[in-house]
Amino acid sequence: MSYDTLLLHDGITQLTLAPGIGGAIANWTVVATGQPLLRSADQQALEAGTPRLLGCYPLAPWSNRITEGGFDNPEGWLALTANADNSPLPIHGSAWQQAWQVIEHSERSALLRLDSQTPFAYTAEQRIELNEGRLYIHLQVTHGAEAPMWHGLGLHPYFPRTPHTRLQAHAGQVWHCDVNSLPTELGALPPHWDFSQEQELPSIHTDNAFIGWNGQARILQPDAGYSLELGSDQRIYLLFCPDGKPFFCFEPVSHPVNAHHLPGKPGLVLLHPNQSHSLSLSLRYLPLS
Repeated sequence: MSYDTLLLHDGITQLTLAPGIGGAIANWTVVATGQPLLRSADQQALEAGTPRLLGCYPLAPWSNRITEGGFDNPEGWLALTANADNSPLPIHGSAWQQAWQVIEHSERSALLRLDSQTPFAYTAEQRIELNEGRLYIHLQVTHGAEAPMWHGLGLHPYFPRTPHTRLQAHAGQVWHCDVNSLPTELGALPPHWDFSQEQELPSIHTDNAFIGWNGQARILQPDAGYSLELGSDQRIYLLFCPDGKPFFCFEPVSHPVNAHHLPGKPGLVLLHPNQSHSLSLSLRYLPLS
């Protein structure tokens, strides 16, 4: 696995890419102050060789967990096995566990590509750009296998968390989960998960998918003196707030957890050869006045 990195900068922020580590973003920081806008990754994190210690990584050809040892497709069953040491279930697809190639690289942008045969043939691309303090990520997957397959996408950014970090993100409902973070019931938002108005992150462990998102969100970091304005073309986000950790994850995704086994396979897209599916995310850094 390659630990080589690429640097992008726009004069306001700078970003370090680790293409060989799952096509991940290692760091995104403010040039003037060094303030991390994603979870900070040091050299030791890079040398560990997993994007789970870095700032953000792509999820393809699905997001989150899949039960029952695989999923059904029009032409048959696709068997899957666990692919992470901290999960008994296959999780987050396969793109995060492979090295990506650098196709283009300039001062402010890069195009990364992955030609994968695992668990079936697909090509994934990420266009990553910086522009006046705004980070833009466009993730696309193109199906390559002869048999059609169900696809889903996501992005998995890690954000710094302090006791005063606040979130605003309007959603309609939330998937309640069991102790294994698998969805059990789609229901109303309890007060501690209602972010239609800006509020602090929940004190309880949270690993849930929120449905009916309007594609806009704001992360306020008063201790560090900035906010992030988020925008996405997706209408589902997953909020992960682990106990006792100095980070949280706000993940735009195309489908809820285990959608392959939910009625109607919500959010998944059945792709035939050479058909594509995409997702975008923008993050804009704004200093607090």
